[in-house]
Amino acid sequence: MTYDKNNIFAKILRGELPCKKVYENDFVLAFYDINPQKKIHVIVIPKGEYIDLDHFIQNAKDIEIIEFNKAILNIVKKLKISSKDNGYRVLSNIGIDGGQEVPHLHYHIFGGQNIGKMVV
Repeated sequence: MTYDKNNIFAKILRGELPCKKVYENDFVLAFYDINPQKKIHVIVIPKGEYIDLDHFIQNAKDIEIIEFNKAILNIVKKLKISSKDNGYRVLSNIGIDGGQEVPHLHYHIFGGQNIGKMVV
């Protein structure tokens, strides 16, 4: 699979589509999901063109990988859902069988309520 430069997250990164930003740095953008599944539902994306986690780990620079992971902690602290609060869930769907719908690596952060079982 090749990276689709016209996927929705690429358009958000280019400013062609709006988003309600939660967090941003040189490597990462996080914003509220437009169709939230829980009280808090944030999407976290790298600014680089990475299809999924496999592609990201194999091709990203170390600084991109570090900053992407550090961003998650910064986001949950900002939203007051960190492990010091009541906690949260991070989810990434990868590939067809994993349910990935947008071919740009993205993590969902859920919180603000009891999330329930991991898989039903």
